[in-house]
Amino acid sequence: MQRRLLNPKIDFVFKKIFGSEENPKILIGFLNAVLKPIIPIVEVEIKNTDIEKVHVEDKFSRLDVKAKTSNQEIINIEIQLKIPFSHLVNDIPSLPFQEHPLLKNEYNMIQRSLYYWSKLYEEQLGDGDRYDKLCRTVCINILDFKYLKNDRFHNGYRLKEIETNEELTDIEEIHFIEIPKLKKLNSEEEVVDMLEAWVEFLRDPESEVVRKLEMSNSEIREAKDKLYKLSMDEKERELYFLREKSIKDEISALANAEEKGIQIGIEQGIQQGIQQGIQREKIETVLRLKSLGLNIEQIAKGTCITETEVEKIIKENIN
Repeated sequence: MQRRLLNPKIDFVFKKIFGSEENPKILIGFLNAVLKPIIPIVEVEIKNTDIEKVHVEDKFSRLDVKAKTSNQEIINIEIQLKIPFSHLVNDIPSLPFQEHPLLKNEYNMIQRSLYYWSKLYEEQLGDGDRYDKLCRTVCINILDFKYLKNDRFHNGYRLKEIETNEELTDIEEIHFIEIPKLKKLNSEEEVVDMLEAWVEFLRDPESEVVRKLEMSNSEIREAKDKLYKLSMDEKERELYFLREKSIKDEISALANAEEKGIQIGIEQGIQQGIQQGIQREKIETVLRLKSLGLNIEQIAKGTCITETEVEKIIKENIN
């Protein structure tokens, strides 16, 4: 029985394919498809290639791909899976997916990307280094869910002037590639845009479209071959399932934490509401007794409230 290919959207597999020093053409092809540079990237220096078992099993570790290109760019690629917490989404059906509280708490992708970008940018300089040593820095986020409020599957952002849209610099660039937004590709039609081809590979590496692309594109063919070898290797499959479990554990931990937070919030809200109700009743009682002609001492004795508090209530509520 033929084994099914591993999911290339699991970060462990993605890093093995696109962050491999043995197959740099795969990453080069992918980056040229995303960035579409005037001068194509011809070489990459891949960083952090080692994946230790401890990182595979750590549910909160990030298995991203980092590289420096022949165009003197620092690149970081991160892939995120969709969170299957339908029980929480169903609680708030009116919210779009990207506005659900758990997604916003854990997957604040915009803020996360800006933070990681700033770290990559800052760590290029050592003590005494000049600013002109800083390289163009690019973060690429691949999402297996819809996040941004538009229909484009690929969005790239730079710093621009608010009114004229004049670009300040291209030294900061952040990309979002949302896999579910890519339209369904027809295997009968020629796929011209290579980014569409790569996203289709990630979405379904066994599709007819990918099988056809293998015949004409060497980078896609190398990526598929690498995925096939990983899928047939017993050790890699074991590490894959460990990583898959760690991701599920992370999702479960986040969901449980969110549910606990919601419950605590409800309980605190109820307690706060009770206290507010008691305070309103106290104020109404003091004012009612005052309107009947009782003095402060009599009101204090009748309500078991100090005279100071009675005076404060009367002062704040009677003009």
